[in-house]
Amino acid sequence: MSEGTATQRRPGRPRSQEADAAILRAAVDLLVERGAGEASIEQIAQRAGVTRATVYRRFRDKTQLLVQAVEAENGAQSESALTWPNVDRMLDDWAGYLGHSRHRRILRRLYGALDDFPELLAAYHESYGRRRAEGVRDTLHRAREAGHLPADVDIDFLQQLLSGAVLHHLGAYPDTTGADEIREYLATALRQVGYRPAPPGP
Repeated sequence: MSEGTATQRRPGRPRSQEADAAILRAAVDLLVERGAGEASIEQIAQRAGVTRATVYRRFRDKTQLLVQAVEAENGAQSESALTWPNVDRMLDDWAGYLGHSRHRRILRRLYGALDDFPELLAAYHESYGRRRAEGVRDTLHRAREAGHLPADVDIDFLQQLLSGAVLHHLGAYPDTTGADEIREYLATALRQVGYRPAPPGP
C-alpha cells in the first residue's frame, strides 16, 4: 500500500472541531429562526457547509443535536457555574442571561416545542436544567437557613414560582428589556413571599 493511499483513507482521523462548531451554530440559528419543527438535519447541514452524513456521524438525531447546540450556546457549564453564594448573585445571573434577546428566543422555542417535540425540552432539562435546578434549590435553602426567607417557606413551590415568573416575562415583556429591570422584576416576585436580602456591608 502506497503512502498516498494510506493518507486518503485515514480511518482514524480526529473529528473536525471546526465542523462541530459550524453544525452546532447552524442548529441554534435555525432553532431561533424557524423553531424545532422546521430545523431539519438537511437544513442544518446546508447552513453549516457539511453533508448530512457528517452531521449524523456526530449526532444520532435532531433532538440530541439541538440539545447540545443549546448547551454550546450557553457555554460550557462547570458545576461551580451552576451554584451561587447567595440569592442576590443568582438574580444577577438570571437577569444577565434573560437580558439577551437571543437567549430569550431560544427558551421560547424550547418551550414552544413542548407539544410537537416534548423529548427536546425533556432532554434539555435532563442534561442542563436539572443541574441548574439543583443549584437554585441549594441557594434558596441557604437563604432560608440564613433567615432571608421565611422559615416556613416551601422551597420546591418557590422554585416553581420563580420558573413561572421567568416564563411569564419571556411572553409578556419585550426582548429589549434590560438586565436591571429584569432583576427587579424577579426580586419583586421573591419579596412577595417574604424574601429579605442581607443589608449591604459597610
